[in-house]
Amino acid sequence: MDSGLKEFLDKKAAQYEQAGFIKDDPICIPHRFTKKQDIEIAGFFAAILAWGNRKSIINSCDRLLHGMDHAPYDFIMNFEESDLRPFVNFAHRTFNATDLFHFFDFLRWHYRDRGAATLETAFTAFMQKDDENVEQALTDFHYSFFNEKLFPDFPRRTVKHIASPAKKSACKRLNMFLRWMVRSNKKGVDFGIWKNIQPSQLVCPLDVHVERVAKHFQLLQRTPNDWQAAVELTRNLKQLDAKDPVKYDFALFGLGVIEKY
Repeated sequence: MDSGLKEFLDKKAAQYEQAGFIKDDPICIPHRFTKKQDIEIAGFFAAILAWGNRKSIINSCDRLLHGMDHAPYDFIMNFEESDLRPFVNFAHRTFNATDLFHFFDFLRWHYRDRGAATLETAFTAFMQKDDENVEQALTDFHYSFFNEKLFPDFPRRTVKHIASPAKKSACKRLNMFLRWMVRSNKKGVDFGIWKNIQPSQLVCPLDVHVERVAKHFQLLQRTPNDWQAAVELTRNLKQLDAKDPVKYDFALFGLGVIEKY
Protein backbone atom coordinates (compact mmCIF):
# COMPACT_ATOMS: atom_id res chain seq x y z
CA MET A 1 0.00 0.00 0.00
CA ASP A 2 1.28 3.47 -0.95
CA SER A 3 2.95 5.07 2.09
CA GLY A 4 1.87 8.47 0.80
CA LEU A 5 -1.77 7.39 0.90
CA LYS A 6 -1.39 6.13 4.45
CA GLU A 7 0.17 9.40 5.55
CA PHE A 8 -2.61 11.39 3.88
CA LEU A 9 -5.47 9.30 5.32
CA ASP A 10 -3.88 9.20 8.78
CA LYS A 11 -3.80 12.99 8.68
CA LYS A 12 -7.43 13.20 7.58
CA ALA A 13 -8.56 10.64 10.17
CA ALA A 14 -6.91 12.71 12.90
CA GLN A 15 -8.45 15.88 11.49
CA TYR A 16 -12.01 14.59 11.59
CA GLU A 17 -11.89 12.40 14.73
CA GLN A 18 -12.34 15.40 16.99
CA ALA A 19 -14.83 16.30 19.70
CA GLY A 20 -16.04 19.19 17.56
CA PHE A 21 -17.38 16.60 15.12
CA ILE A 22 -19.92 15.37 17.68
CA LYS A 23 -22.51 18.16 17.90
CA ASP A 24 -23.74 17.88 14.30
CA ASP A 25 -23.60 14.08 14.08
CA PRO A 26 -26.02 11.41 15.38
CA ILE A 27 -23.29 10.30 17.79
CA CYS A 28 -24.21 13.38 19.84
CA ILE A 29 -27.26 11.44 21.07
CA PRO A 30 -25.44 8.77 23.13
CA HIS A 31 -22.96 11.44 24.25
CA ARG A 32 -25.74 12.91 26.39
CA PHE A 33 -25.44 9.98 28.79
CA THR A 34 -22.87 8.52 31.16
CA LYS A 35 -24.49 5.23 32.19
CA LYS A 36 -23.37 2.35 29.99
CA GLN A 37 -26.86 1.02 29.24
CA ASP A 38 -28.18 4.50 28.44
CA ILE A 39 -25.29 5.03 26.02
CA GLU A 40 -25.96 1.65 24.35
CA ILE A 41 -29.70 2.18 23.93
CA ALA A 42 -29.45 5.82 22.83
CA GLY A 43 -26.62 4.91 20.46
CA PHE A 44 -28.52 1.97 19.03
CA PHE A 45 -31.54 4.10 18.18
CA ALA A 46 -29.39 6.94 16.86
CA ALA A 47 -27.64 4.52 14.50
CA ILE A 48 -30.84 2.79 13.38
CA LEU A 49 -32.47 6.13 12.59
CA ALA A 50 -29.35 7.42 10.83
CA TRP A 51 -30.61 7.88 7.35
CA GLY A 52 -31.60 11.18 5.84
CA ASN A 53 -29.95 14.47 6.72
CA ARG A 54 -28.23 14.65 10.06
CA LYS A 55 -30.45 17.41 11.44
CA SER A 56 -33.62 15.36 10.87
CA ILE A 57 -31.95 12.30 12.44
CA ILE A 58 -31.08 14.23 15.58
CA ASN A 59 -34.58 15.76 15.74
CA SER A 60 -36.17 12.30 15.55
CA CYS A 61 -33.86 11.04 18.29
CA ASP A 62 -34.80 14.04 20.42
CA ARG A 63 -38.49 13.16 20.09
CA LEU A 64 -37.78 9.55 20.95
CA LEU A 65 -35.74 10.40 24.06
CA HIS A 66 -38.32 12.93 25.20
CA GLY A 67 -40.95 10.17 25.19
CA MET A 68 -38.58 8.04 27.27
CA ASP A 69 -38.14 10.88 29.81
CA HIS A 70 -34.48 11.03 28.77
CA ALA A 71 -33.83 7.83 30.72
CA PRO A 72 -33.74 5.11 28.05
CA TYR A 73 -32.55 2.22 30.22
CA ASP A 74 -35.06 2.95 32.98
CA PHE A 75 -37.79 3.20 30.37
CA ILE A 76 -36.87 -0.14 28.75
CA MET A 77 -36.77 -1.90 32.11
CA ASN A 78 -40.07 -0.54 33.39
CA PHE A 79 -42.37 0.56 30.57
CA GLU A 80 -46.00 -0.54 30.56
CA GLU A 81 -48.52 -0.40 27.73
CA SER A 82 -49.78 3.02 28.81
CA ASP A 83 -46.23 4.38 28.50
CA LEU A 84 -46.31 3.71 24.75
CA ARG A 85 -48.97 6.31 24.03
CA PRO A 86 -46.51 9.16 23.36
CA PHE A 87 -44.99 7.07 20.55
CA VAL A 88 -48.16 6.14 18.65
CA ASN A 89 -47.48 8.72 15.96
CA PHE A 90 -43.69 8.39 15.97
CA ALA A 91 -42.13 8.15 12.53
CA HIS A 92 -38.76 8.71 10.91
CA ARG A 93 -38.71 8.02 7.20
CA THR A 94 -40.20 4.50 6.92
CA PHE A 95 -39.53 3.64 10.58
CA ASN A 96 -42.77 3.98 12.54
CA ALA A 97 -44.39 3.12 15.87
CA THR A 98 -44.98 -0.50 14.88
CA ASP A 99 -41.25 -0.92 14.35
CA LEU A 100 -40.40 1.04 17.48
CA PHE A 101 -42.58 -1.14 19.71
CA HIS A 102 -40.80 -4.29 18.55
CA PHE A 103 -37.47 -2.60 19.28
CA PHE A 104 -38.75 -1.86 22.77
CA ASP A 105 -39.86 -5.49 23.18
CA PHE A 106 -36.49 -6.85 22.11
CA LEU A 107 -34.54 -4.52 24.37
CA ARG A 108 -36.80 -5.32 27.33
CA TRP A 109 -36.31 -9.03 26.69
CA HIS A 110 -32.56 -8.62 26.47
CA TYR A 111 -32.00 -6.45 29.52
CA ARG A 112 -34.86 -7.52 31.81
CA ASP A 113 -36.01 -11.01 30.87
CA ARG A 114 -32.61 -12.29 29.79
CA GLY A 115 -30.92 -10.37 32.59
CA ALA A 116 -28.12 -9.03 30.41
CA ALA A 117 -25.98 -6.22 31.82
CA THR A 118 -24.99 -4.93 28.39
CA LEU A 119 -26.27 -4.94 24.83
CA GLU A 120 -22.85 -6.18 23.75
CA THR A 121 -23.81 -9.79 24.49
CA ALA A 122 -26.62 -9.59 21.94
CA PHE A 123 -23.89 -9.28 19.31
CA THR A 124 -21.11 -11.44 20.75
CA ALA A 125 -23.02 -14.52 21.98
CA PHE A 126 -21.92 -16.62 19.01
CA MET A 127 -18.83 -14.69 17.97
CA GLN A 128 -15.38 -16.27 18.25
CA LYS A 129 -12.28 -14.36 19.36
CA ASP A 130 -10.46 -15.28 16.14
CA ASP A 131 -13.29 -14.23 13.79
CA GLU A 132 -11.94 -11.98 11.06
CA ASN A 133 -14.78 -9.55 11.51
CA VAL A 134 -18.26 -9.05 12.97
CA GLU A 135 -20.14 -10.88 10.22
CA GLN A 136 -21.30 -13.68 12.52
CA ALA A 137 -22.19 -11.21 15.25
CA LEU A 138 -24.46 -9.25 12.93
CA THR A 139 -26.02 -12.36 11.44
CA ASP A 140 -26.85 -13.78 14.87
CA PHE A 141 -28.11 -10.43 16.13
CA HIS A 142 -30.60 -10.32 13.27
CA TYR A 143 -31.72 -13.87 14.06
CA SER A 144 -32.21 -13.07 17.73
CA PHE A 145 -34.02 -9.81 17.01
CA PHE A 146 -36.64 -11.67 15.00
CA ASN A 147 -36.66 -15.02 16.83
CA GLU A 148 -40.16 -16.41 16.35
CA LYS A 149 -39.98 -18.45 19.55
CA LEU A 150 -39.34 -15.31 21.56
CA PHE A 151 -41.41 -12.92 19.47
CA PRO A 152 -44.04 -14.99 17.63
CA ASP A 153 -45.99 -11.88 16.61
CA PHE A 154 -43.12 -9.65 15.59
CA PRO A 155 -44.11 -7.30 12.74
CA ARG A 156 -42.70 -8.59 9.45
CA ARG A 157 -42.36 -5.04 8.15
CA THR A 158 -39.72 -4.37 10.84
CA VAL A 159 -37.25 -6.89 9.39
CA LYS A 160 -36.03 -4.30 6.90
CA HIS A 161 -34.78 -2.07 9.72
CA ILE A 162 -32.16 -4.53 11.00
CA ALA A 163 -29.64 -5.35 8.30
CA SER A 164 -27.79 -8.65 8.02
CA PRO A 165 -24.73 -9.84 6.09
CA ALA A 166 -26.73 -12.98 5.33
CA LYS A 167 -28.94 -10.77 3.17
CA LYS A 168 -25.85 -9.21 1.52
CA SER A 169 -26.44 -5.84 3.16
CA ALA A 170 -23.44 -3.62 3.84
CA CYS A 171 -24.98 -3.11 7.33
CA LYS A 172 -23.79 0.50 7.34
CA ARG A 173 -25.79 1.64 10.37
CA LEU A 174 -25.02 -1.38 12.54
CA ASN A 175 -21.32 -1.17 11.65
CA MET A 176 -21.41 2.48 12.63
CA PHE A 177 -23.04 1.58 15.96
CA LEU A 178 -20.39 -1.04 16.62
CA ARG A 179 -17.68 1.50 15.82
CA TRP A 180 -19.15 3.85 18.40
CA MET A 181 -19.28 1.16 21.10
CA VAL A 182 -15.95 -0.57 20.42
CA ARG A 183 -13.33 1.95 19.30
CA SER A 184 -11.25 3.77 21.90
CA ASN A 185 -12.61 6.93 23.51
CA LYS A 186 -9.15 8.55 23.59
CA LYS A 187 -10.21 11.15 21.02
CA GLY A 188 -13.52 11.77 22.81
CA VAL A 189 -15.70 10.69 19.88
CA ASP A 190 -16.26 6.92 20.09
CA PHE A 191 -16.96 5.29 23.46
CA GLY A 192 -14.83 2.15 23.84
CA ILE A 193 -17.29 0.61 26.34
CA TRP A 194 -17.43 -2.82 24.68
CA LYS A 195 -14.39 -5.01 25.25
CA ASN A 196 -15.24 -8.37 23.64
CA ILE A 197 -15.10 -7.12 20.07
CA GLN A 198 -11.68 -5.93 18.94
CA PRO A 199 -11.31 -2.77 16.83
CA SER A 200 -9.54 -4.95 14.25
CA GLN A 201 -12.78 -6.96 13.84
CA LEU A 202 -14.92 -3.97 12.97
CA VAL A 203 -16.10 -3.42 9.40
CA CYS A 204 -16.04 0.06 7.91
CA PRO A 205 -19.50 1.65 7.55
CA LEU A 206 -20.08 1.91 3.82
CA ASP A 207 -22.34 4.65 2.49
CA VAL A 208 -22.33 6.42 -0.86
CA HIS A 209 -19.83 9.05 0.32
CA VAL A 210 -17.36 6.55 1.75
CA GLU A 211 -17.80 4.34 -1.31
CA ARG A 212 -17.03 7.21 -3.69
CA VAL A 213 -13.88 8.29 -1.85
CA ALA A 214 -12.70 4.69 -1.38
CA LYS A 215 -12.96 4.11 -5.13
CA HIS A 216 -11.16 7.38 -5.80
CA PHE A 217 -8.18 6.05 -3.83
CA GLN A 218 -8.56 2.53 -5.28
CA LEU A 219 -9.38 1.08 -1.87
CA LEU A 220 -12.54 -0.49 -3.29
CA GLN A 221 -13.17 -2.17 -6.63
CA ARG A 222 -16.45 -4.00 -6.09
CA THR A 223 -19.47 -2.33 -7.71
CA PRO A 224 -22.44 -3.36 -5.53
CA ASN A 225 -22.62 -1.51 -2.22
CA ASP A 226 -23.01 -4.73 -0.22
CA TRP A 227 -21.39 -6.74 2.57
CA GLN A 228 -18.59 -8.03 0.35
CA ALA A 229 -17.76 -4.45 -0.63
CA ALA A 230 -17.61 -3.37 3.01
CA VAL A 231 -15.29 -6.31 3.79
CA GLU A 232 -13.11 -5.57 0.75
CA LEU A 233 -12.71 -1.95 1.82
CA THR A 234 -11.93 -2.95 5.41
CA ARG A 235 -9.30 -5.48 4.31
CA ASN A 236 -7.58 -2.76 2.29
CA LEU A 237 -7.77 -0.35 5.23
CA LYS A 238 -6.11 -3.02 7.38
CA GLN A 239 -3.06 -2.65 5.16
CA LEU A 240 -2.88 0.91 6.48
CA ASP A 241 -3.64 0.05 10.11
CA ALA A 242 -4.20 -3.63 10.99
CA LYS A 243 -5.32 -2.94 14.54
CA ASP A 244 -7.72 -0.07 13.90
CA PRO A 245 -8.79 0.01 10.24
CA VAL A 246 -12.12 1.70 10.90
CA LYS A 247 -10.47 4.89 12.12
CA TYR A 248 -10.33 5.70 8.41
CA ASP A 249 -14.12 5.98 8.42
CA PHE A 250 -13.49 9.51 9.72
CA ALA A 251 -11.12 10.27 6.84
CA LEU A 252 -13.30 8.81 4.07
CA PHE A 253 -16.51 10.33 5.41
CA GLY A 254 -14.92 13.74 5.96
CA LEU A 255 -13.36 13.77 2.52
CA GLY A 256 -16.68 12.77 0.94
CA VAL A 257 -19.18 14.89 2.86
CA ILE A 258 -17.14 17.93 3.84
CA GLU A 259 -14.43 18.15 1.17
CA LYS A 260 -16.67 16.77 -1.61
CA TYR A 261 -14.09 14.34 -3.06
